[in-house]
Amino acid sequence: MGAKDFFMVALAALGWSGVGSAQGPATQAKMQAPKPGVLETYKDWTIGCDNRNRCETVSLLAEGADWPDSPVMVGVVRDAGPDAATEVWVSRDTNSGGEISVHVDGRRIASAMSRDGDATIRGPQAAALAIAMARGSILELRMGNRAIGKPSLAGSGAALRYMDARQGRAGTSTALVATGPLGPLAVRAAPAAPIIKRAPLPGATAPAALWREELTALGKFTRCTDEMKGAEPPQLFRLSRTETLILVPCGSGAYNFTSVPVIATGIAGRRAFRLASFDYKPGWSEEEARPMLVNVGWTAASCGSTASPRGAASAIAAAAKPMSGTAPASA
Repeated sequence: MGAKDFFMVALAALGWSGVGSAQGPATQAKMQAPKPGVLETYKDWTIGCDNRNRCETVSLLAEGADWPDSPVMVGVVRDAGPDAATEVWVSRDTNSGGEISVHVDGRRIASAMSRDGDATIRGPQAAALAIAMARGSILELRMGNRAIGKPSLAGSGAALRYMDARQGRAGTSTALVATGPLGPLAVRAAPAAPIIKRAPLPGATAPAALWREELTALGKFTRCTDEMKGAEPPQLFRLSRTETLILVPCGSGAYNFTSVPVIATGIAGRRAFRLASFDYKPGWSEEEARPMLVNVGWTAASCGSTASPRGAASAIAAAAKPMSGTAPASA
């Protein structure tokens, strides 16, 4: 996967919008179907916003450049609303830490301590850095006197201008690029969070282990028989009294592993299998009929999964819920 495609897939989840699938058929029919938001790409930067206009823009590998030995990514994120602050994050492919300083056109603008390669810059210096990036030509990240990366700034100003416009900041003092004489009160408020009716969470009883015959059937059904040999056994997670999510291992590399999500129904030893369905096809699926998830994990408390190839993360809405929302008190 190319660098730009890689990060555009990572941002795709930011534009997720929709409502919980636990609603009744009549209610669902009146509600808009979940759909991914629009991604905008400006030269070496791409940006996406969620259903509450929280926007995030990420640096891409410069067009035609070789993949570096130690890639460094930079992103700018901001919630909607007049009081929302800017954050700038830095992510490196390393487990080490230390202070990272950020320089634009040779001038040190901000710094932050990193942990496991990740650092987040907040407060006034984050806004100052975002503005400097939009106006600058050369971005350099350093640890001490050693340069650790030079992400491209081409398109960063246009991406941040899009963020200002999407959040209704253009022409106000809160904008990063499209500033104007109006004050914070002129900024649009964030859209209201949709109400999500959460389906009842299943009990604590763990699903029964797969029988040998079921493992064989799973391998044939998912076409992952060869990949399952020598891999960790499939992971089982109860979704309801009658349904179980099975994450079937289907290949791995040095840093990433892929899984095919399967829904099982029936009694142990004679369970029936079907592929898990999604409101939006997972971005790493190689085939239309077989969803493929990378480094997938499951959070039982929210009945949701996340899939994150090394260097990027993408939320996967197991219940077709939006990126942000509020559950009613009775849920």
